[in-house]
Amino acid sequence: MLNIHNLSVSFGGTYLFEEVTFRLGAGDRVGLVGKNGAGKSTMLKILAGDIQPDSGVIATEKEVRLGFLRQDIDFEQGRTVLEEAYQAFEDIKRAEFRMDEINHQLANRTDYESQGYHDLIDELSEVTHQYEILGGYNYVGETEKILLGLGFKREEFNNPTDSFSGGWRMRIELAKLLLQNNDVLLLDEPTNHLDIESIIWLESFLKSFPGAVVIVSHDKMFLDNVTNRTIEISLGKIYDYNKPYSKYLVLREEIREKQLATQKNQQKKIEETEKLIEKFRAKASKASMAQSLIKKLDRVERIEVDEDDNSVMNISFSVSQTPGRVVIEAEHVSKNFGEKKVLTDISLLVERGSKIAFVGQNGQGKSTFIKAIVDEFEYNGIIKLGHNVQLGYFAQNQAEYLDGEKTLLDTMLDAANDGNRPKVRDMLGAFLFRGDDVEKKVKVLSGGERNRLALCKLLLQPINVLLMDEPTNHLDIKSKNVLKAALKNYEGTLLLVSHDRDFLQGLTNTVYEFKDQKIKEYLGDINFFLEQRNANDMRAFEIKDQVKSQNNLKLETKEAKTLSYEEQKKQKSLQNRLSKIESQINELEKAIQKDDEDLARNYEKLMEDTNFFSAYEKKKKDLDQLMEDWESVQFEIEDFN
Repeated sequence: MLNIHNLSVSFGGTYLFEEVTFRLGAGDRVGLVGKNGAGKSTMLKILAGDIQPDSGVIATEKEVRLGFLRQDIDFEQGRTVLEEAYQAFEDIKRAEFRMDEINHQLANRTDYESQGYHDLIDELSEVTHQYEILGGYNYVGETEKILLGLGFKREEFNNPTDSFSGGWRMRIELAKLLLQNNDVLLLDEPTNHLDIESIIWLESFLKSFPGAVVIVSHDKMFLDNVTNRTIEISLGKIYDYNKPYSKYLVLREEIREKQLATQKNQQKKIEETEKLIEKFRAKASKASMAQSLIKKLDRVERIEVDEDDNSVMNISFSVSQTPGRVVIEAEHVSKNFGEKKVLTDISLLVERGSKIAFVGQNGQGKSTFIKAIVDEFEYNGIIKLGHNVQLGYFAQNQAEYLDGEKTLLDTMLDAANDGNRPKVRDMLGAFLFRGDDVEKKVKVLSGGERNRLALCKLLLQPINVLLMDEPTNHLDIKSKNVLKAALKNYEGTLLLVSHDRDFLQGLTNTVYEFKDQKIKEYLGDINFFLEQRNANDMRAFEIKDQVKSQNNLKLETKEAKTLSYEEQKKQKSLQNRLSKIESQINELEKAIQKDDEDLARNYEKLMEDTNFFSAYEKKKKDLDQLMEDWESVQFEIEDFN
């Protein structure tokens, strides 16, 4: 599909990568990895044609469709979620619009025998055929399936896009990309704004995608579950192996060890040859042999060992002082944003030394509860901090808490006290900000660099309770491993919001799931939680719960109210009626679709049938009435819940 040959890109005289060559074919699911700043996003932009390389060639097969999930999105104001998602179907919507135009013209014309009328019939036939080929009869259902899979609720489909946060807008953009008939998908951090359930759904989707996928991600488990090939950009070179990320790391280390062993043997032989040369040089009779050995040595191709960029930040969290046994006590906490209820009557007690993970779908109140603890807004209920508690807060939208006009050094100096101010430069160095880097303004930093700076700044204050909201966003895999090790060794209390399963594994000992304004406790780590929630199909689990609630299936929970005999009889009658209506709707939809196809192919012949159009219109009216009947019966059934 794509052939990349001798690609080079440099900034300020330094190469991000030089003379890189690789090929992408159907079925390749590539994890493009490397440290922050290695050039991963730049590579995606070059493949997408957004920027041009300094040198090299990208050859593309004819008619290859390429989709690129960018980090910056721009929606047109006033569109709903569905309307924005439908933008993925430009060709279908164009054909749909033209079909409506033609049908409207045909309905208002009476010159049935004119050439213009027959031309319209021919065009309708052609456009309808194109519409069918493009998938026009399936796109509505496909759109709803993708949006549900990415975490949207059906009642949100008609909400305007500007009523959603940036993370949810990114999901709409991802939905559009997945709905397009692309041959190549370029995904830049697709899991950054997804919850665990949606990440699992996306994994399943991408594993069955027939084209090529290139993913930039720092989610190790996501890469392992989806990819079958890894390309690492490191120190201007690429390392390309047909293995998912974890297996690639093992393989690359084995290759480096073999290279080191071979290089060591070669170096030993070279040293022995050099000694012989020095020995023969001393004797005139051996001079020719010495020259021969020198020429032989010059022809030896020296074995090189792959370089590895092992520079990582150095981080450790220390406990400022020992707090009381209970560090946080929340009683009957509720929070509304306007009419939207986020938390209702939440009570929670956190003891010293606990390590707790908050998980759940986006918008369920995890970050809201963290912000309530740090008293960022007003709420109902009580949250009390224990004796000697000193909170350290890492916010998800960290960029908003850093002044973009300040330099890194000034940011740290302003937050420091007399005791740690002399250590500021050393601390920045430990977080990989060295030399002139400290004079950069915060606004020019990448997302990963800002997170590193925020973590560095966090260490300036005394802490014994850490509140961290998505701290791994934008951090590369090596940096995440360092942060995880530091949090494992942290002897204080940790409350952590994260959707990164690999990061959470073995890190916390309690999980709280936020759902439907409430919380549920799981006494174990993320693996225990996933097992309990049957996480291999968590999205299906959610949908099954909704269907169970809506249709009031026979397998009711013990908490469900007991129905009288008459109520049960009426409920069963309604269920039977609903099934009959659904069957009639299905039959009518098929019949109308067949009429549409017949009309497009045989309009002239059908014109002779005087009853066709009246029967056609009657089917449509009957369908509208059945849809109203279905809604009415559905409401009656829900009254029993």
